[in-house]
Amino acid sequence: MKSEVSHLILNRLVIALITLLIVSFAVFFATNLLPGDTASILLGQAATPEAVAGLRKAMHLDDPAIFRFLRWLLGLAKGDLGTSYANDMPVAKLIGGRLVNTMELAGITALVSVPLALALGISAAMLRGSFYDRIVTVVSIGVISVPEFMVATSAVLVFAVYLKWLPALSSVNEAHSLADLLKIYAMPVITLTFVISAQMIRMTRAAVIETFNTPYVEMALLKGASRSRMVLKHALPNALGPIVNAIALSLSYLVGGVIIVETIFNYPGIAKLMVDAVATRDLPLIQSCAMIFCLGYLLLITAADIVAILSNPRLR
Repeated sequence: MKSEVSHLILNRLVIALITLLIVSFAVFFATNLLPGDTASILLGQAATPEAVAGLRKAMHLDDPAIFRFLRWLLGLAKGDLGTSYANDMPVAKLIGGRLVNTMELAGITALVSVPLALALGISAAMLRGSFYDRIVTVVSIGVISVPEFMVATSAVLVFAVYLKWLPALSSVNEAHSLADLLKIYAMPVITLTFVISAQMIRMTRAAVIETFNTPYVEMALLKGASRSRMVLKHALPNALGPIVNAIALSLSYLVGGVIIVETIFNYPGIAKLMVDAVATRDLPLIQSCAMIFCLGYLLLITAADIVAILSNPRLR
């Protein structure tokens, strides 16, 4: 049985590696399809054709695309993200501090949204059919229907423009106290929590309700187990796999949500860095940022699959 579990986990890891390779191929060639010429953008409109051709040759932009892809892929395997075209600096150095900021934002959002979503989802499942359950369901469906940019724009209008409680822009460098940090992170965290919590609530509620309908839970109720004991001891352990998958899928939405939120609030994270790099057609920087987002998404999904395998009683 242990060998079967190990085989399944190894299979998930191999699939993740193959997926990452396919994604790297897609990211490289998609970024090379961006309109405009990198050398022309860097030199400006006054550049002569000879200067543009010389820069293209110096940057190896005239090499066949497949050779440039293999060279870039080999660099990634060695941990070399390349050199930024626009800043003439190592991409890893440019990304370093920005990645920390994005991880902080994602971490704070997860600390707020996951407990909130689990509490609402589990309590709604326990009180299924009640007025509370209907309110939670209607609100979560309504929040799912609202796109991230609308939530962020509404937050700016309400809390920054009309109430003037929070700053419209989130500049981490201007924080000098805990109160400043709370104000800076408040609106981005509120926006991202709205984006990912609603789906997590719905999926958690569905997973717990499905577990409630199993024979062993019904037997526990017939034997006189309290509702709280039935949830904590019987339902939740067996719903762990679907719940972890719900958390991982919801947190993976941070990949898209963070790009919009960092842009609207001018938050100095890796997503804002990637958006700025698109304007200058800084291909190594765009590709590295995109691969970091893809890697984060794959890690979340793979970790959820492994937890689902390990939490399956039949496999144990």
